[in-house]
Amino acid sequence: MIPRHTQHDHLVDKSRAAIAKGSKSFALAAMLFDAKTRERAWLLYAWCRHCDDVIDAQIGGHGHVEPADDIDTRLAHIEGLTRRALAGETTGDWPFDALGRVAAETGLPARYPLELIAGFAMDARERNYRSFDDTLDYCYHVAGVVGVMMAIVMGVDPDDRATLERAADLGLAFQLNNIVRDIFDDAKIGRCYLPDEWLTDADIPPGEFDKPNFARALAEVVARIVAEGERYADSARYGTPALPFRSAWAVLSAADIYAGIGREVRRLGPDAWRTRVSTPKPAKLAAVAKALPQAAARHLLYAGASPRDGLWTMP
Repeated sequence: MIPRHTQHDHLVDKSRAAIAKGSKSFALAAMLFDAKTRERAWLLYAWCRHCDDVIDAQIGGHGHVEPADDIDTRLAHIEGLTRRALAGETTGDWPFDALGRVAAETGLPARYPLELIAGFAMDARERNYRSFDDTLDYCYHVAGVVGVMMAIVMGVDPDDRATLERAADLGLAFQLNNIVRDIFDDAKIGRCYLPDEWLTDADIPPGEFDKPNFARALAEVVARIVAEGERYADSARYGTPALPFRSAWAVLSAADIYAGIGREVRRLGPDAWRTRVSTPKPAKLAAVAKALPQAAARHLLYAGASPRDGLWTMP
């Protein structure tokens, strides 16, 4: 049997490499955590990234791998290994063992990893998003629930529903920004997360949102979504008083970094999709600096519970 400290180093090292390759923004924010929280964040990320790649038959989110089994087989595979890891078994598949360690150390309820897998199934089965609530339900299952799991990694009690709702809000904000940035990339693989009702409001016929003559109308729909993302990001800030200082700093930094994507897409309007919008490194570092005094003053800035009236709420 491999000594635990050797196994621990193995999982952490592999997880750190996965996040460095898969998400520079997440990696930067994670550097603000204390050492233990940072390692747990890496471990959780590695499992999330691996499952996403298995579903999409990709490596690190980029580039197809060898032909895979059908989607139902892949979903059953990751769900089976996830359930074993959450039950405390060693699976022999390191990303699942990474999840098992996080769950054992933090008391992570099984429902949240399984809800993320349900989100992967929505993509795989090409769910239709008729209303904005449908879009938000998807955003919760692929990102809001990750925010919840990260909050638990940061030390939030799994029974602290109020704080976990704020964590879910941040995940919703992140995913809404991703949706507006990736509209045309998603369209190439037959996916659209824009609510049909909003496209109809903009006089965009079904299936025509990616046509050049609807670019200005599409930009108006996108501006609505970015505004909604800002509402959820603002709500999420009121969860930071429940976090340790360094975790609050990381969360507030990440919130501003990801919000920058939505702001830039909105600013560019119909030209937003000529190149892939991202937040440049100087802007990321500026967001980290801006978040420092906010984190220090979080008990004053975000004291009390800001109402969540009208916001979608996690199950």
